[in-house]
Amino acid sequence: MINFRYHVVSLAAALLALAVGVVLGAGLLDKPASEAPSGEQVAEADPAVAAFESGYVGRTSPKLLDQQLDGESVLVMTTPGANAADIKGVTTSLDVAGAEVVGEIGLTAKLLDPGGRQFAEGVAQQVGEDVPGISADGDSYARIGAAIARGLVSDKTAKIDDDATTLRTAFVEGDLLTLEKAPKRRASMVVIITGARTSSSGDQGASVAGIAGSLDASSQGVVVAGPASSSTAGGIIDALRDDDQAASLSTVDVADSPAGRVVATLALASEAKGKSGQWGTSRSADGAVPAA
Repeated sequence: MINFRYHVVSLAAALLALAVGVVLGAGLLDKPASEAPSGEQVAEADPAVAAFESGYVGRTSPKLLDQQLDGESVLVMTTPGANAADIKGVTTSLDVAGAEVVGEIGLTAKLLDPGGRQFAEGVAQQVGEDVPGISADGDSYARIGAAIARGLVSDKTAKIDDDATTLRTAFVEGDLLTLEKAPKRRASMVVIITGARTSSSGDQGASVAGIAGSLDASSQGVVVAGPASSSTAGGIIDALRDDDQAASLSTVDVADSPAGRVVATLALASEAKGKSGQWGTSRSADGAVPAA
């Protein structure tokens, strides 16, 4: 298994290459998928190396992120098991890039687990049937996602109108969403932060794909970011990368490191320019980081 020192130094090298304008090719950060460790195999972090990466990112990220998301409003969403440090790190990077983080919403296990699909679809149909602009096309989670999207996002920053309030309230009262930080406005972009791979991640991945695809269609772009294990077989990001509903959004599988959280923000900036992709480990089709 690749060690933590190699993982960190590779991330730092990738960011440095981006800073000087080098176009990166294939991902640098991990073993091929066939050699990937299980989600339970986690390298022990050397505190000295972790301090180096944090220091390096602190010195380089302001220049890399400067004005990348000026004028954009971003909603942070989380799935069950998302790490608090990953959430805080991505949010901080978004702030540095000039984005307005309008709030934080949790997607609950009740919403994402297939056993709760029928209830969630019932809520979406009941509360959304009289709201203009909610499509009834697609599979169940695409329709559920369309209702969630109308309550939370728009193609540009927008006020929370009566329809949005009704939709959001219904999903919260149904224990399908949690308001970690109630959104102040409907956001133009979304970052969804996932947790490490678990036994239920594969099933949840299809649900996330349908919801994220609807959010992407209703906004300026969506990035789904998670730790390295989330892109191994059975992880949420692995499921998204194989799902046609999620083809137009971006994924990043290195959110469990300070440098990776910067990459997630750069991915959102790429979305704002109309380019989606898969970035992070060598399991990512478009390399380590978005091109400058």
